[in-house]
Amino acid sequence: MALVNENFLKLAPSYLFSDIAKKVSAYKEANPDKRIIRLGIGDVTQPLAPAVIEAMHKAVEEMASAETFRGYGPEQGYDFLQKAIIENDFKARGIDLSIDEVFVNDGAKSDTGNIGDILSKDNIIGVTDPIYPVYIDSNVMAGRAGENVDGLWSNIVYMPCNGENDFTPALPPSRKEADKGKCPDVVYLCYPNNPTGTVITREQLKMWVDYAIENDVLIMYDAAYEAYIQDDSIPHSIYEIEGAKQVAIEFHSYSKTAGFTGARCGYTVVPKEVMANTASGDKVALNKIWLRRQCTKFNGTSYITQRGAEAIYSEEGKKQIKETIAYYMENARIMKEAFAEMGVKTYGGENAPYIWVKTPQGMTSWDFFDALLKEANVVGTPGVGFGPAGEGYFRFTAFGQKEDCLEAMERVKAWLGKK
Repeated sequence: MALVNENFLKLAPSYLFSDIAKKVSAYKEANPDKRIIRLGIGDVTQPLAPAVIEAMHKAVEEMASAETFRGYGPEQGYDFLQKAIIENDFKARGIDLSIDEVFVNDGAKSDTGNIGDILSKDNIIGVTDPIYPVYIDSNVMAGRAGENVDGLWSNIVYMPCNGENDFTPALPPSRKEADKGKCPDVVYLCYPNNPTGTVITREQLKMWVDYAIENDVLIMYDAAYEAYIQDDSIPHSIYEIEGAKQVAIEFHSYSKTAGFTGARCGYTVVPKEVMANTASGDKVALNKIWLRRQCTKFNGTSYITQRGAEAIYSEEGKKQIKETIAYYMENARIMKEAFAEMGVKTYGGENAPYIWVKTPQGMTSWDFFDALLKEANVVGTPGVGFGPAGEGYFRFTAFGQKEDCLEAMERVKAWLGKK
């Protein structure tokens, strides 16, 4: 008799964005004459950069010839892309990495969800709240989250982030402070943050690295939106902080940086120095274990896609990617200024492509979603979908077309003006 993994039964029936899609589809079916502007899901609208397209076309031609055809590639990625990553994303910032510490993947979502494969189910997980849902859901699936009690998982340490603490999570209890609560074994940090669009200073990030070293905590650092940082004082990588390679795994994505949401490519850095413990207390390097996992469960990102990703780092590619990022950040500016004119409090949008909005007049996140859809025909994402501390907030994405962002803000302004 086959038995199901009952941890999956603990999850909500569908993923957050699936729920949103169903609501929007139902409204659209009932109101076919309405033009809906979607500023909810973080999907890009600008095409791949010309340099990327040219590189992919060339790679396709190579696949058409027996002399240059590529079959199975290395599971951890081709060295031409790994070298480009190291040279541009790390060496340029004074960070030394070796090729075998960089693992090319099919997007950050896969690795942030799968990294738990190499960790014991007995780990206590720490998360900022609100948070990207995959971090929690993947740990629920693995059996680490415990039981859901009133919307909170019993084996997860929540670190609320809201307007009252300027979206800066307080450090959880240390191992010496057991009377104050659980000390997590693994902590997820995402900066620039999805969903709030906020960032972390170098000093604040150093506090986290020092905490992790002192308490033997592993940090999962999601840097998927680092290319959107405009402030030179904000770190792009946790490895800019001394000692971080001992305690942190870092995730990167080309999805939002270079429009690869459909092409699928990113990478994960697992330094050789980062360790975890066995039940008997022995230290084990996670780099080799992750390599073993990837070689068994992952067949590598396509050669064509990796050649496209490599082109991002060319002189022309860098220029074109910078222009695309500027396009989305202009959208963010438009929305942030529009909400300010409406008297609506916002966060983010300055170093990230997300605007985090305080819902007006005490509306709940889902009430605001429903009213926004019905009255303005605009779609965003309810903050509570990202965690309990997201209640009373709402996320807008800057990844739409500029014309849509402008029209959406006019619609919202007209709607709120009637209230």
